Amino acid sequence: MAISIVMPALEMAQETGKLVSWIKPEGATVAKGELILEIETDKAVMEIESPGAGVLAGIKAKPGDVVPVGQVIGWIVAAGEKPPADEAQAVSGRNLAGVNAQAPEAPAAKASAPAETREAKISPKARRLAKERGVDVSQLRGSGPDGEITTADVLAAADAPAPASASDPSPSGLSSIERLMAERTTQSWTTVPHFFLTRDIDAGGLNVLREHLLPGIEQAHSVRLTHTDLLVALVARVLTKYRIMNSSWRNGGIHPNPEVNIAVAMAVSGGVVGAVIPKADTLAPWEIAVQRRDLAERARAGRLRPADIAGATFTVSNLGMYRVDAFTAIITPPQAAVLAVGCIADRVVPVDGRPGIRPVMTVTLSSDHRVVDGARAAEFLDAVAEAVRTPQVVLG
Repeated sequence: MAISIVMPALEMAQETGKLVSWIKPEGATVAKGELILEIETDKAVMEIESPGAGVLAGIKAKPGDVVPVGQVIGWIVAAGEKPPADEAQAVSGRNLAGVNAQAPEAPAAKASAPAETREAKISPKARRLAKERGVDVSQLRGSGPDGEITTADVLAAADAPAPASASDPSPSGLSSIERLMAERTTQSWTTVPHFFLTRDIDAGGLNVLREHLLPGIEQAHSVRLTHTDLLVALVARVLTKYRIMNSSWRNGGIHPNPEVNIAVAMAVSGGVVGAVIPKADTLAPWEIAVQRRDLAERARAGRLRPADIAGATFTVSNLGMYRVDAFTAIITPPQAAVLAVGCIADRVVPVDGRPGIRPVMTVTLSSDHRVVDGARAAEFLDAVAEAVRTPQVVLG
């Protein structure tokens, strides 16, 4: 039986994917789980596995094509079997507002009904964005499947300038990563009720632990332990005691996450990727360091796998290596929080009632007020500060 290959949805609210290349040519025999194509999302280029074993046939998309999520782009068939004939587009899994899920056409007797009474096909995300940006969707021509209006259509209409003279400079082009990053951060900032808590933390204990562990880990595992690795280990363990901070806002409610999966913000060409370290609360610092190194290498090469960016429940963003003192970060929905970490610098602070110099870092916790209130977020941040001050106690 033929198995369809569809454009996958690798992240929330994804509407299209760009086909970068077919790793396997049409007619090649492939095994289930073997890499067969590459697609580009707003995060990176992803390698996609075959959904079954057989022969790759009936390829319907070529490199460079932007394909709606859920659309069939090829088939895996048995030897000697022909791929199915062209059929209606596969369902993407998103609800299309105003679309009747019954018969594809109305009865002939109702064909004369005024066309303007039919509601435009538009994704829920695009409808919400149109309302926020004041865009009249009835005036838009959708570029999605079956004329569906996408967020890109709404943004294009909202950002369309008024007629201008020929002397006006044209805007610089954005890559797909830059464009979608702008869209996602705007959506988060305008729809998630952020609030921020800032704390200065003595990082002397963190420095001591890193210096103690660094030589052994570097020799045994050929990886350099970073402050970020230790922070991920510490934050993950604190999250097990403050489950509300590890929750998500989905479908109008709070959903606790059973696993602690920490996303580490990593800079890549044209944007930032939240590469995920799953079950970080169960990992030793050296295991986190190895995973972080591998993720960073794949991210820089544009070869992250779908699992590398999926399932994050909390994000740590460290700009200390850029000598940034402090900053605030934007939450990545449906996560409830992100911890922004500044550099460690010597400061004059009270030590036993007298002025002293200590290594201090400033952290800022951005939280979703729909999920957590200020008091509970403050308790969590205090626990993080205590863990950073006494990392040996937390990590054993």
